[in-house]
Amino acid sequence: MLRVARILTGDDADAEDLAQETLLKALRSLHTLREGSDARAWLLTILRHARVDQLRVAGRSAGTLSLNQLQADPVDSGKADSTPAETWEQPAEILNAFSDQQVIDALQKLPEDIRLTLLLVDVEQLDHHEAAGILQVPIGTIKSRTHRGRAMLRELLAPVAREMGLLPR
Repeated sequence: MLRVARILTGDDADAEDLAQETLLKALRSLHTLREGSDARAWLLTILRHARVDQLRVAGRSAGTLSLNQLQADPVDSGKADSTPAETWEQPAEILNAFSDQQVIDALQKLPEDIRLTLLLVDVEQLDHHEAAGILQVPIGTIKSRTHRGRAMLRELLAPVAREMGLLPR
């Protein structure tokens, strides 16, 4: 939970506050957790709600961006140095070559709704149905956010991959 909070907030102190708030809310609501239900998904839902509460109180959007505000799909941005997804012939090997900090830095540049979706699906390994339940959105939205988020990550990490010699220049 702290790992997800750190990536969401981008700050260790804020992440610790978010995780602590989440645990306090979870303890107060422990009676609502049904036997046999997924405690991790339950905690992540509480974490999501606590994050939304933090943003409301702070009166800021913390990097949120509606997908409708994007000018174009990330891979179609027209940049000469963007790397289309199909050129990443071995994406797992390329991704494993990056340091954790490089991936975290790229994740923190994504809109919060996409970042949280990728954290749930790719980092926490939840299936689309579980992630949809936590985020309270349709499964199709999760699939779309996952696809777009991965494309955005590829675009953000492509220059680093080129510098490391993982992709052709």
